[in-house]
Amino acid sequence: MTCKELVEVVTEYLEGTLPPHDRAQFEAHLAECEGCSAHLDQMRRTISLVGHISEETLTEESRIELLKLFRDWRKSKSEK
Repeated sequence: MTCKELVEVVTEYLEGTLPPHDRAQFEAHLAECEGCSAHLDQMRRTISLVGHISEETLTEESRIELLKLFRDWRKSKSEK
């Protein structure tokens, strides 16, 4: 598994929905890649922090800004 592939399935991994074979590849990659291990830790921290935010508590402006930031982040990752 490459770093790019790991990033694409990290949500499935965290949700426990990644198929067993893919999960094994994911974890094997993590064992060898400090960058991806750090990314996974960052995702876990982010989920923990924003897990307390519900859609109802966001203003429309905040929701739009968060979506924009996410799209910009994904775009910058795909350009690398």
